Amino acid sequence: MGSGFKDHFSACADGYARFRPQYPPDLAPFLASRCPAPGLAIDCGCGSGQLSGCLAAAFASVWAVDASAAQIQAAPAHERVRYHHAPAEDTGLPPGEADLIAVAQAAHWFDLPRFHDEARRLARPGALLALISYGVTETDGAPGAALAHLYHTVLGPYWPPERHHVETGYRLLPFPFPEEEAPPLAMTASWSLDELVGYIGTWSALKGARAAGEDARLARAVDDLAAAWGPPESVRVIRWPLALRLGRL
Repeated sequence: MGSGFKDHFSACADGYARFRPQYPPDLAPFLASRCPAPGLAIDCGCGSGQLSGCLAAAFASVWAVDASAAQIQAAPAHERVRYHHAPAEDTGLPPGEADLIAVAQAAHWFDLPRFHDEARRLARPGALLALISYGVTETDGAPGAALAHLYHTVLGPYWPPERHHVETGYRLLPFPFPEEEAPPLAMTASWSLDELVGYIGTWSALKGARAAGEDARLARAVDDLAAAWGPPESVRVIRWPLALRLGRL
């Protein structure tokens, strides 16, 4: 991989595959409806395949690409998904075949000028480029307040600067393509405390916080979340604001 690849996730690839939330089932059909045909979708920065499997429900085939070999190894097999270990800026895939080029929760890590060139190369005429992101995790009541404290106060100084682009729904990223509107889509999950804590364990800020000696403070924040939650097996609705930025290639 090129020296510009910031690998925040290989070390937690198994947790990423187990605990990252799933995209809503209406996302892939909506994207397919905006494409020249529901033929080939390319998922760039696919991680452990959360979006790849979702796209396979609406497209004939999916090529999923990630610069982390560990993430790809953790991805579940699917008969219509082919995984490729390569950076999004230089996929090595054939040109001019993609109806959709999608990036979910990964565009802020890319060398964007190079990725834009690669997207143009991969696209068939009229293909759709979709940048997809979900923002700060939310839930109601006292657990929501404890979660916000962990995210903003305890981990706030340790989020990589690129995280700001996720929080703003990628609206501040360079995007040199004719844009199209997207409808509001919701991303939710019904989780126990263990599932939420497992997801928190995949956050990119944790590495920096632990390196700074924040383990005790992190443990207290998780204990506060558990106390606010109540019985750990209780299931609560977790929400993420889902943002789409769509461009025509």
